[in-house]
Amino acid sequence: MRLLKSTIHPDITDMSATTFTRKATRAIVLNGDNILLLYTKRYHDYSLPGGGVDNGESITDGLVRELKEETGAHNVQDIQAFGLYEEYRPWHKPGFDIVHMQSYCFVCSIDDELLAPELEAHEIDNGMHPTWINIHQAISHNEHTIANSSKKGLSIERETYLLKRIVDELVN
Repeated sequence: MRLLKSTIHPDITDMSATTFTRKATRAIVLNGDNILLLYTKRYHDYSLPGGGVDNGESITDGLVRELKEETGAHNVQDIQAFGLYEEYRPWHKPGFDIVHMQSYCFVCSIDDELLAPELEAHEIDNGMHPTWINIHQAISHNEHTIANSSKKGLSIERETYLLKRIVDELVN
């Protein structure tokens, strides 16, 4: 899969620190200029549906599972690689200093009707919900959050970059 971008968080000063790799998937589901995203009230941002790949699970199986859990999407088809976004972030739990996050992004299609999502407790607590939104509005919203919000999460820069790449390469 092609590398879209590689980033190192500015707080990381020693790349030889203890590091672990976390593989994740991100789903790109388009309908014209509209895209299926997750809005998270806590961070006031839009992000691609997706998440961590479980042990023993293929990346595409993780994509289908995460898309179903977070959005209620079903009948996922036409899965095609878009690219890999990798980032090195500080890790604040015992045993490691850095997480090497690998986000494998795929374009796919789904049935029009969304079923009820199966969100995890922390996702519900953060006010996460799936929504169809115009991709240009989502980018503008995230850019405003980046510039003006102290609540922004670590993923908003990645998500905004990916949304812009999607516009450049997939949205006519």
